[in-house]
Amino acid sequence: MNSTATSADVGGVDVSLDHLDVGIWPGGQTFGDSNDGPGRKRLAQRLAELKVRLVVMESTGRMEVPLALELDEHHVPYRIVNARQVRDFARAAGRLAKTDKIDALVLAHFGEAMRIAPKALPDAGRRALKALVMRRAQLVESKVAEENRLRGETNPDVSKSLDKSIAWLRREIATLDAKLDRTIKGNPEFAALSETVLSVPGVGPQTTRMLAAALPELGSLTRQQIAALVGIAPLNRDSGKHHGKRSCWGGRAEVRCALYMATLSGVKHNPALKAMYERLLAKGKLAKVALVACMRKLLTILNAMVRDGAPWRQTSPAATA
Repeated sequence: MNSTATSADVGGVDVSLDHLDVGIWPGGQTFGDSNDGPGRKRLAQRLAELKVRLVVMESTGRMEVPLALELDEHHVPYRIVNARQVRDFARAAGRLAKTDKIDALVLAHFGEAMRIAPKALPDAGRRALKALVMRRAQLVESKVAEENRLRGETNPDVSKSLDKSIAWLRREIATLDAKLDRTIKGNPEFAALSETVLSVPGVGPQTTRMLAAALPELGSLTRQQIAALVGIAPLNRDSGKHHGKRSCWGGRAEVRCALYMATLSGVKHNPALKAMYERLLAKGKLAKVALVACMRKLLTILNAMVRDGAPWRQTSPAATA
């Protein structure tokens, strides 16, 4: 195995709870370190000295973020990639065995073969906003679960415990709502986006916060590109004479969920979405299919509004696109 790397080489890092395994492709060099502050620093320094073109990591429930920030500090280019794509690549390449070192080499090979471009984490303000948004969603999910348990509970002591838990969760959600409002208002970019997006009937604070936190590309892409990024662009499933049903998958699930909730409200209260939804149902489209089409319409409208910095107008080109 080579003991050095070149600027044409790609590094892959398999991130686990306690350890970091690195593979360099081509060449097959491997090494590792502990997944703690000193270990991440040593690893970033070594990768900087090797001057690799790129470091590839999988998205692993935010465990990869501390290393990404350390790589930023050492000016090492990196990209966090979708784990499913890497698994598919490994199978296609015949890499059926699985160890942490093999996974690191597969990541590096994937980055080299697919010509992956570097992409850093969002800025600190956006990362902080997303952390708050996701934490609020976790608390809301916990509150709903506790309320469901309370409905069927007959033991007075357990009911009392559930009442206390629900009250605490409500206080925490209210605290986060206030913090989120301050964060949005304190950032000129977020504040401008919020003012624009909230003018659309059906779009509320939660959707606005999610768009600001998790879709920084809004307003900078075409309608086809933004729909594909979120995962609501219909994908073909054709082969030979067979023409399969179009379907949507992939993309940013958290943004898609927020848009779905906004669309449910929009088909009742937004004239453009309501007219489109009713027209599709009249043509015999399934309600789910019609809703997804309206989601795509809503995203197109929002993308155009943010691009132009223009508030909602029923007669605007965005509304009638």
